[in-house]
Amino acid sequence: MRTIAYVDGYNLYYGCLKHSPHLWLDVDRLVAGIVKIQDPAAELLRVRYFTAYIKARFASNGEAAAQAQQTYFKALRASGRVDIITGDHSLAPSWAVEYREPPDKRQRVRIWRFEEKRTDVNLALSAYRDAAKGLVDQVVLVTNDSDITPAAVAIREDFPSIRIGVVFPIAQADPAGGRSHRPPCGDLIQIADWTRRHVTDAELASAQFPPKVPTHKKPAIKPAHW
Repeated sequence: MRTIAYVDGYNLYYGCLKHSPHLWLDVDRLVAGIVKIQDPAAELLRVRYFTAYIKARFASNGEAAAQAQQTYFKALRASGRVDIITGDHSLAPSWAVEYREPPDKRQRVRIWRFEEKRTDVNLALSAYRDAAKGLVDQVVLVTNDSDITPAAVAIREDFPSIRIGVVFPIAQADPAGGRSHRPPCGDLIQIADWTRRHVTDAELASAQFPPKVPTHKKPAIKPAHW
């Protein structure tokens, strides 16, 4: 079964990786393992990874964060079957309602509005186009973004023979450790042929790149602050 996975890098980072020791994640290996567990006959052809370039001035580690992202992209591409599709970030001054109880919309504060743009649209269009070109028997959506639902519905209606799998990039909740997450998107659950409700810490740990990843040029070396 020809399979392509579509990974929302933003969702994956905030759902599984932030503040974890698993940032140096081999996404290809992780997704391939999950797909094989679900259906041993599935053949993962490509992983399409959707994200946006870091803006160093807004990153906790500044320029080091931007350099780490570039190094990570090199590691991801090394397998030969990961495509990285980038959107961008919009940055503009704006106003937000100040936190008060009860809320008072007249009380506003000046903020920077910083938003990732085009990732969900790029992912949705890519999945639909691959289906329309007859490149897949199965699409696997690695996201918890309800904005992808219309594309999944369109694939279901226009190409009913194509299986739809959804892997929610949600780490296992650990109430004792104070870790909880928002629930999986119900709309995606309804449209999918199968779902994975979370990604385990063991799966993340076992899908780490080695400290040095060989490439056609210099190796990609795991960033020191990761």
